[in-house]
Amino acid sequence: MPEANVNQLLEKLSKRKVIPGVLLLGSDAYLRELCRKRIVDAYVEEASREWAVSRYSANEDEAEAALAQAQTMPMLAPRQVVFWREVEAVEKLGEKSRDAIVDSLTAYLESPAPFTILVIEAEQLDARMRLSKLLSEKLIVVNCEIDGELNERIAIATAMAEEMAREMKIELDAAAAQSLAERTNAGLAQIRTELEKLSVYAGGRKITIDDVEALVVSDQRYSVWQLSEMLAAGDRAQAMLFLESLLREGEQPVQIVGAMAWMFRKLLEVQDLPRGAGPWEAARLGMRKDTAELALKHAPRIAREQLTSGLRALAEVDNKLKSGTPNPRAVMEFLIARLTERGAAAGAGR
Repeated sequence: MPEANVNQLLEKLSKRKVIPGVLLLGSDAYLRELCRKRIVDAYVEEASREWAVSRYSANEDEAEAALAQAQTMPMLAPRQVVFWREVEAVEKLGEKSRDAIVDSLTAYLESPAPFTILVIEAEQLDARMRLSKLLSEKLIVVNCEIDGELNERIAIATAMAEEMAREMKIELDAAAAQSLAERTNAGLAQIRTELEKLSVYAGGRKITIDDVEALVVSDQRYSVWQLSEMLAAGDRAQAMLFLESLLREGEQPVQIVGAMAWMFRKLLEVQDLPRGAGPWEAARLGMRKDTAELALKHAPRIAREQLTSGLRALAEVDNKLKSGTPNPRAVMEFLIARLTERGAAAGAGR
């Protein structure tokens, strides 16, 4: 079946048409939980959920139990929802065990129980393997990721933050929503968590960008400002050491790239400020005061073209990392080499 996005699934669920099964594919925890909740809401009455909603995990070797439950008529309910999570674990099994599970699943999907909605979940599946081909053919495949370039994902996450705030009956300033999306690198689950904290912090009033700045602090996002001076100087050796220290401390490449992209955007925004602007004006762009001072110091020393080309490079690397590159460290090292090319820094000192 063709791949659907979350909004298309929600529209289908709103019509209450029974579907045999869904594959939730992707790593965004918020989108997956949203789909789970709406599927249960659509098909199982609240009073019946204790016995008409069941959950199994492929990591716990529960394939047989999940399929047996899918074929068992639920008690005191016309329909049931069966969740089977971490199904990517099936791909890691030995060939005999893997084929046995896929054969059982094939048999079930050839004649699915009319009273069951089978929800299979995986962060990523190998499109070359039988399991992925079977699920793509027989189930509605829902993409649980925010796709597109980094800036596009930030824009989508900003809109989602505003929607979450409305659902939670929270007043959220538009600038605060954007800052929240940027600081969380478009992570919807984290945005939801941060909104809950911000709501308590604001005490019923509208949440502003100052609230986000005060409460949603990412040490990684601010430590990455050390890199701005290295970029201004074209100091590749120091930049490589900086990258090595972040990776050694356990920081993830995707999050590092998000932090760097955020920094590049802020440097561009600072360059657009009126001449003579001080830390207070820069801080209004969604930065702490000490970070605003660093941005004011380094923004004039880095050519605008270096920043715009750097953002393009970061977007390319972000997509490569999210597509599952086998050697993320090498990708990051190549990125640093690209960002510190002497040619790229030739326009600095404007």
